[in-house]
Amino acid sequence: MEIVFLAFILMLSIFLGFELINKVPATLHTPLMSGSNAISGITLVGALTSAGAEHAVLSTILGTIAVTMATINVIGGYMVTDRMLAMFKKKGSTK
Repeated sequence: MEIVFLAFILMLSIFLGFELINKVPATLHTPLMSGSNAISGITLVGALTSAGAEHAVLSTILGTIAVTMATINVIGGYMVTDRMLAMFKKKGSTK
C-alpha cells in the first residue's frame, strides 16, 4: 500500500511541476532557475547524508546515485543561469 501512495505522490509532483513551469513567463525563468538550484543544493545535502549513513547497501547505492544526479542538476542549473545572464550583457563588456 505504501508503494502506491509514494507513486501517487511522485505522479502528482511531476504533474504539478510541469503545470507550474508552463505558467511561468519567460522573464522569470532565470530567477526560477536560481531558486531551483538552491532547492537542488538542499537535495544534495540530504543525498550526502543518505549516502554517508551506514545503513543497508541499497541505501548507500541509492544515496550515491542521488548525489550524482543532484550534482549534475546543480552544475547544469548554474551553467544555464550563467548563459541566460550572459545574454543581457552589452557587447564588449567584460563584467
